Amino acid sequence: MADHEDRLERYDPREIEPRWQARWDALGLHTTNLTDNSKPRYYLLTMWPYPSGDLHIGHWYVKTPTDALARYKRAKGFNVFYPVGFDAFGLPAENAAIKRGTHPREWTTKNMENMRRQLRSMGASFDWSKEVVTCDPAYFGWNQWIFLKFFEKGLAYRKQAPVDWCPSCQVTLAREQVEGVDRVCWRCSTPVTKRDLTQWFFKITDYADELLSFEGLNWPEPIRTMQTNWIGRSEGAEVDFTVARSAHHTGGEKLRIFTTRTDTLHGATFMVLAPEHELVQKITSPEQRTAVAAYIESTKRKSEIDRLSTSKEKSGVATGAFAVNPMNGEEIPIWIADYVLAGYGTGAIMACPAHDERDFEFATQHNLPIRVVVAPKALASDPTSVPLPYLDKLDAVAVNSGIWSGQQWPASFESALDEVVRLGAGERTVTYRLRDWLISRQRYWGTPIPIIHCEKCGPVGVPVDQLPVTLPDDVDFKQTGESPLKSATAWLNVPCPKCGGPGQRETDTMDTFVDSSWYWYRYLSPKFTGGPVDRSLVDAWCPVDQYTGGAEHAVMHLLYSRFFTKALRDLGLIGESEPFTRLFNQGQILGSDGERMSKSRGNVQDPDELVNRHGADAVRLFLMFMGPWDQGGPWSSSGISGIVRFLGRAWTLALDPTGREPGDPESGKLPA
Repeated sequence: MADHEDRLERYDPREIEPRWQARWDALGLHTTNLTDNSKPRYYLLTMWPYPSGDLHIGHWYVKTPTDALARYKRAKGFNVFYPVGFDAFGLPAENAAIKRGTHPREWTTKNMENMRRQLRSMGASFDWSKEVVTCDPAYFGWNQWIFLKFFEKGLAYRKQAPVDWCPSCQVTLAREQVEGVDRVCWRCSTPVTKRDLTQWFFKITDYADELLSFEGLNWPEPIRTMQTNWIGRSEGAEVDFTVARSAHHTGGEKLRIFTTRTDTLHGATFMVLAPEHELVQKITSPEQRTAVAAYIESTKRKSEIDRLSTSKEKSGVATGAFAVNPMNGEEIPIWIADYVLAGYGTGAIMACPAHDERDFEFATQHNLPIRVVVAPKALASDPTSVPLPYLDKLDAVAVNSGIWSGQQWPASFESALDEVVRLGAGERTVTYRLRDWLISRQRYWGTPIPIIHCEKCGPVGVPVDQLPVTLPDDVDFKQTGESPLKSATAWLNVPCPKCGGPGQRETDTMDTFVDSSWYWYRYLSPKFTGGPVDRSLVDAWCPVDQYTGGAEHAVMHLLYSRFFTKALRDLGLIGESEPFTRLFNQGQILGSDGERMSKSRGNVQDPDELVNRHGADAVRLFLMFMGPWDQGGPWSSSGISGIVRFLGRAWTLALDPTGREPGDPESGKLPA
């Protein structure tokens, strides 16, 4: 409290709040001494903002309760670290450059200045002295350093692959960035298409099993379930069917499939390959080549959404070739169909129409054989009476399966699997739904991938002493589907670090989720030059005690962060295996119309307007009284005037414990 003569008799936040915020800054009140060992440590973190220009009330809803927790922990004697920064690379800045004719750096810098002002005006107790900004070379240079370490260890690699492509953003997408059954871009909701491109990947699949363990983590069950389902571990077998010899083909090629139902191998009556499968052209009979070629061309015009639709008829064409079932020696026809995708599994399936809905629909439509090999116990003696497709396995027995007939699951599965292995026709295996993380982006405003391509040496890492590789300014931002960096010829053409011959820099930039996969470690030492992290501080402060953010990041940021932590551990940079001990997913503040806040919808609530009218403390307290933090809901400021009155009474009570208003002749007199 100020001296008595400086006290305000009535609560006036426009006078009070700036004065005290300035005093906090002058005293360095919220600057954390990271080497202070006299108090228990508490690392509190909320997901950092993207500098889009202006905060809306939803940003305040995210940060206000965490700031309250930071203040509470300090009051309880903890040494609290509560940092802030900006996730400053990304597509919106590049789009703004195209639309407004300004450089992404200028647009981003201007927005960060405004958002810093707004964040300070809310009175949050951030430690601004350790701010991290991803578009700063002092940060993204270490992105590049980590990439090179991944490259050395085989965790970063390049390959040609069918990738998800957003025709609106003109950029590739990681699988996790394709949303919903309609398969739309996570950023702009445009339907995603497929393209064959040579791209860079991080080998997140190397950590699939470890990512399935959540031991010691206090995370919401829905997030754990989403990650578990996304990783999609399946135990089964890879089985080799052999292409049969025919008049037009010598045969002998192996068609490998994965199945979790080896007990249905006797029920396979045909095989289906993806139209893009590498063996299609080779095995197709002369009589079927025209039909197969036409079908392949028609498939190219379909999106993956169309191909996977459950409502459309299952189209397909026979190749004229046959495959030998290793379990019974039977030759079954090989078809191609667009519902099988080359990028999923092996691009080939065995079809058991009696026990799979999709295969049953296809077989019925194309008049293919259907053989029952699993039946309820009560109908085992009359398989023809089994209702199809019959999908149950737990209360069923094998039928029409040779010596395995009569066995019950899982004995029937194990017996068939043992036979496949004995025949040398396959092996027990585990597969995952998880795919390696595609990090290449054909954009400018991101971390340049530190690789130089040489015709003689192949991809060569940029020498560490030449990091960071910064972004050139002389680029053309027009959306062509290729990286704008290709237009910067002076930047592009460089000598190969290995042989000295002509080389070209990699022109793709990294997915911006790379930036946010390790930033909490850099907060501890933003100016450290000995590596991306200061190990002594990481060991003292990590993992983060409390992390807060949206549940929509379950299979992107939150999964990538766990992968990065484990990979950095294996590089010897850190000691822990998990990034965040406790996770809380707050709800979302919607517009007053019940829709997500968006400038295009005109339903955004500007917090500056509320602060100017009522003060930051009133807005913060109003948000704290809105209800359970994990629920959110439509915004309404109708009750904020009651909070202002409450603060006025609290101010009066602080000045005069009797609670009498200023000017009251009895003010200051305590009852006897």
